[in-house]
Amino acid sequence: MNFSINFFNEDVPYRIKNKRLVKDWIRKTILKENKTPGDINIILCSDDFLHTMNNKYLQHDELTDIITFDNSECDSISGDLYISIERVIDNSTIFSKNKTDELHRVIIHGVLHLCGYTDKTPEDTEKIRSAEDLHLFRRPDELKH
Repeated sequence: MNFSINFFNEDVPYRIKNKRLVKDWIRKTILKENKTPGDINIILCSDDFLHTMNNKYLQHDELTDIITFDNSECDSISGDLYISIERVIDNSTIFSKNKTDELHRVIIHGVLHLCGYTDKTPEDTEKIRSAEDLHLFRRPDELKH
């Protein structure tokens, strides 16, 4: 199985901890969703950077924690996940979560979008949130905080 999961920073110095474990968790999540892992890029960035992308590519003039660009073909899951670290940190405070746990939630949310989940309707949102919870529970103990 040929796949790669890469981490990049656009304009923030934040670093993912336990990258190898995070990559393995993402791979296992994709397999549990009956898909094949492909190439996934996770790009950590600022609110300003992601806001500009949200305007340019989605015509949304608002802050968001993640934008997912899906390059999947059939059941081979590939794409780019742009994540605002500032939104993740703010949301961790708002929802009284550990910031690493919140980052993992946002990462897996993007991965689930690549697997075909949407959040356009309340029913779709309930399904993706339920899948997030399931896959967060399945994280290796070393990733849980």
